[in-house]
Amino acid sequence: MDNRNKIAIVTGATRGIGKAIAERLLAAGVTVAVCGRNQKLLAEFDHPQAFPFTVDVSNPNNVDTMTKEVLKQFGRIDIVVNNAGITKDNLLMRMTDDDWSSVLDVNLTGAFYVCRSVIRPMMKQKAGKIVNISSVIGVMGNAGQVNYAASKAGLIGVTKSLAKEVASRGILVNAVAPGYIDTDMTLMLDEKQRQQIITHIPLGRTGSVEDVAETVYFLVSDANQYITGQTMHVDGGLVI
Repeated sequence: MDNRNKIAIVTGATRGIGKAIAERLLAAGVTVAVCGRNQKLLAEFDHPQAFPFTVDVSNPNNVDTMTKEVLKQFGRIDIVVNNAGITKDNLLMRMTDDDWSSVLDVNLTGAFYVCRSVIRPMMKQKAGKIVNISSVIGVMGNAGQVNYAASKAGLIGVTKSLAKEVASRGILVNAVAPGYIDTDMTLMLDEKQRQQIITHIPLGRTGSVEDVAETVYFLVSDANQYITGQTMHVDGGLVI
């Protein structure tokens, strides 16, 4: 597959799953607008086809400015991966208004802003691929994460609805729902907590960021021509 002229936007690209997705696309020859809020971490992308953008996806003006700049530099947008996300865990009865709103603002509304910003140029191209990074928590729920679960479940709804809106223009929209993946967040768990989690995973192990990145790459690559509106679980069989 010839990816030399493909342009991608990856949000939340500074660490973990987002960074792995950006690196997978770069390795395949895609030009990537790597987006995040941490300029220092963005600067770590030492690749001639990586272009850092400091973006707060919860700010629609930030998002629109980024989209305009990508279009100005490259003339098109072929791939968008909405990965930016945060957590502010607490039991519902103790959850503050800010705990709720900030998670929804970044995880769900941020993805909405990005999709809204890029969809017109994609429709003009009559081509494009969008992947929203959801979570198994958005499907099965989790105590202490009603805000996070709501945001990730919402992304699945956005994915299905947008896929129906733009399919006639040749745009494919899918979601990926990772399970327990080895990232900075999960590595904070102690060994007992980790083993408890693994007992619920049929494959008997946690996943890697590369597991998620490979799935995303398939969905945005030329190999995918007929999958849209779907949620691909990368969870070792946790949700069956």
